[in-house]
Amino acid sequence: MSFNLADKTLAERAALEDEKSRLFDLWQSNLGKAKGDAARLFGERSKRKGRWSEWVRAELDGMSPPEYANMVRSEVNRLMAASK
Repeated sequence: MSFNLADKTLAERAALEDEKSRLFDLWQSNLGKAKGDAARLFGERSKRKGRWSEWVRAELDGMSPPEYANMVRSEVNRLMAASK
């Protein structure tokens, strides 16, 4: 499998560019909400103690679309790294 765009057909390159555009729009329009959800999840850490990780995983699994759940996951990881 080649990741070189020059090896792709024009239609394949266009499809990749469309997907990049879609993901950027999703990121741009949902970043604030993702940060808010991440803060809410992170805020439960002291209340849920040892079961927090399981609970966060379940919450993230319930989020849709998966790209949004990944945004929230990244923000939770950022908050965790900052708290150390």
